[in-house]
Amino acid sequence: MGAVRVKFSFLHAADIHLDSPLRGLERYEGAPAAEIRSATRQAFDNLVTLAIDEAVDFVLLAGDLYDGDWKDYNTGLYFVARMARLRDAGIRVFVISGNHDAASQITRQLQLPDNVTMFATDRPETAVIDELNVAIHGQGFPTREVTEDLSQNYPQGDPQRFNIGLLHTSLDGKPGHEPYAPCSVDGLRSKGYQYWALGHVHKREVISDEPWILFPGNIQGRHIRETGARGCTLASVENGEVIRLEQRDIDVLRWSLCSVDISGCERMDALYERVQTAFRQALDAAGGRPVATRLLLQGESIMHSKLHAEPRQWAQEFRAMATGLGGAGLWLEKLSLQTRSPVDATQVQAREDALGGLLRAIREMELNEADSAKVAQPLSALRQKLPVELLSGEERFDPTSKQQLEMTLEDVKELLVTRLLATPGS
Repeated sequence: MGAVRVKFSFLHAADIHLDSPLRGLERYEGAPAAEIRSATRQAFDNLVTLAIDEAVDFVLLAGDLYDGDWKDYNTGLYFVARMARLRDAGIRVFVISGNHDAASQITRQLQLPDNVTMFATDRPETAVIDELNVAIHGQGFPTREVTEDLSQNYPQGDPQRFNIGLLHTSLDGKPGHEPYAPCSVDGLRSKGYQYWALGHVHKREVISDEPWILFPGNIQGRHIRETGARGCTLASVENGEVIRLEQRDIDVLRWSLCSVDISGCERMDALYERVQTAFRQALDAAGGRPVATRLLLQGESIMHSKLHAEPRQWAQEFRAMATGLGGAGLWLEKLSLQTRSPVDATQVQAREDALGGLLRAIREMELNEADSAKVAQPLSALRQKLPVELLSGEERFDPTSKQQLEMTLEDVKELLVTRLLATPGS
């Protein structure tokens, strides 16, 4: 490589999903509705501020800037204003569209400030920053579903420059993500670039360090499947080599899964103590951010029957506990019960009395094809109203699917068995 400026730095971010609604917390009194509605914008504000504070030379946005077509022009106007702030700081921005903001998805357009380069969607383009001796290669999504390997048509790297590939891709396939613009690590390496700035996968992952190929993750978790710290990557380059990569957390609301083993809990105060400890740990780990948590109770305990008999009441109990902790705020997204009873249901079920017979009848209940179709029909209207995030991904929820109906039946059976076993004389 020829002479490259001694030192420069850039931010690599992806999957901004501006104005995407966070899921799971707007259903009860006291939920952080304001934080939910503004979370993606606040996180993006943090990205802009970080770029200015670190005096980076440019910012890379690797797709899914938006969350689909704008409801109105406010989303676009917000983005233009933030780009103008970066322009005033002398920072350039390079953007590609992803599946959520593909050319076919965004019907409105606004003139962007002249520091922003939006790459074409019909072919790869190269943007050169002469004073840094940097070449940035990229192509956006023309449609929501791109199934071909876009990287194949990217140009070979210029050996006289520091080359960056900007690409929205599922790479070789990632659980929970649509297989858009698939490509291979070997294919990316063959281009001779020093850095591949990827987007689409919401969890941070360094794929390779020779050359650097990585997903920075999204900048703000949007639901319980996106737990933990979220942010962007700050890259420092010197003499044509990446000398440092730093993950910078810029999320404003943290999602957390609190898993609590209640094995051996025989009293209410012991259960409360374990849950409260888990809640405090989630708050401490969030570094002063508000937290939305799902509480998962597991293990074998005599509390099993009480928990399953009144799950809604217990959810409110724990919700009140979370709210009462103070600090930045912790809200309970959902209570999930995976506990077991110390009473052996199989022994009771084997008895020849009425209770044993009833338990056997419940355990043997199954849904045949006709029953499934009959139950699914009224649920189809509900399915049409669900957000696309719930209908796809690693934890997809389709209330009309045979699998989901069977899971619901198992939950009902467990509830019936639990209540029967809790009756006197069982």
